[in-house]
Amino acid sequence: MLNEEEIKDIETETIRISEELDEIELDTLLSGPYDNLNCYLEIHPGAGGTESCDWASMLLRMYKMFCEKNNFSYDLIEEQAGEEAGIKSATLYIKGEYAYGYLKNEKGVHRLVRISPFDAGARRHTSFASVSVTPEYNNEVIVDIKESDLKIDVYHSSGAGGQSVNTSNSAVRITHLPTKIVVTCQNERSQLKNKEQAMKILKNKIYQLEIDKKEQEICKLKGENVDINFGSQIRNYVLEPYKLIKDLRSNYETSNVEKVLDGDIKGIIESLLKRGKDEEKN
Repeated sequence: MLNEEEIKDIETETIRISEELDEIELDTLLSGPYDNLNCYLEIHPGAGGTESCDWASMLLRMYKMFCEKNNFSYDLIEEQAGEEAGIKSATLYIKGEYAYGYLKNEKGVHRLVRISPFDAGARRHTSFASVSVTPEYNNEVIVDIKESDLKIDVYHSSGAGGQSVNTSNSAVRITHLPTKIVVTCQNERSQLKNKEQAMKILKNKIYQLEIDKKEQEICKLKGENVDINFGSQIRNYVLEPYKLIKDLRSNYETSNVEKVLDGDIKGIIESLLKRGKDEEKN
């Protein structure tokens, strides 16, 4: 007959083993060709001014906290503050084992419904922000970029302040004219280093664009449906009149919105990875 202490020890060990098995299962789902790479995660608010800028800053905080809770390190490559609140854009360089694999499915439009803190009438508002995620391809990737195709601007950093934000006129914005891709970098104090970092990100984004095009062509040849709307809405975050976060692809949902906004998105990530594996089998 087991005593109470022995029963507690068994329960604790059972929980530990269950958690380890969950981790092993998750690792087996991260088998994509680029899943093991570091990545760049960008956030941009949608139409809606201050509301959307504030929502974008909430997402930035969520991803930072996700990294901190899951042993990923990150650098804030660029952050442009909103006029009244929030951010107009931000780019995180996320490093760690399977960083891209974990975050690749965050790409798309995120929708927030809440009582606006900026509305004196306390009315409900809907805000949108887009997230893009690009793997950091290895140095073997060669992308031919003509100097004549680039528009390079140097500007003063407009981050939220603090010791980590550049205060000199060394921030760099590069526009690739043929594709209209815009990349900015401001985390280095050297204009040259910021330009090098921005060019590295630009090459990754152009390479990703070519991969996306090839995948679409293959799907067309196979007669499969091709979703070319990369800005499609992927997830709802409803704070009012009830609390519910629902991913529209895996149908994962939770009412614990505070926990998710504090970076606990692993459950959502796992549901999407499992969905991807199920689709491959079918």
